Amino acid sequence: MRALALFIFSFFAAGAQAEEPVSTAGLDIELNAASQTEAGCQLSFLLTNGHQADINTAVFEAVLFDTAGSVTLMTLFDMGKLPATRPRVRQFVLPGMACEGLGQLLFNGAQRCESEALAPDACTEGLTLHSRTAIKVSG
Repeated sequence: MRALALFIFSFFAAGAQAEEPVSTAGLDIELNAASQTEAGCQLSFLLTNGHQADINTAVFEAVLFDTAGSVTLMTLFDMGKLPATRPRVRQFVLPGMACEGLGQLLFNGAQRCESEALAPDACTEGLTLHSRTAIKVSG
């Protein structure tokens, strides 16, 4: 009986370890949610700075495309300060836009990326992008 309990414990412990996020040596940006508000489409991003130092300022140029592939908006997303190895959520409302009309979000590059200890390309070198929504994210 004790062997069975030990097996069950080790099975669930291994499963819990497998669910841990993979650490990256760069910045990870996930489009976590897109929800319609009265003001427009609200995009929620989950950002994790996988660097060993803080990013003091991270501003990205973004291009939004409709579901037919046409450019609908170019804008800047100011992600603010991103502490090392810690997740942060940032939200932006796209005034007058319907979420259902968005098909793709392109991160066109970093407009500003400032850190006291990291190279100027810390926001783009090793950048990983993904989406939990129907909106494709690329860069």
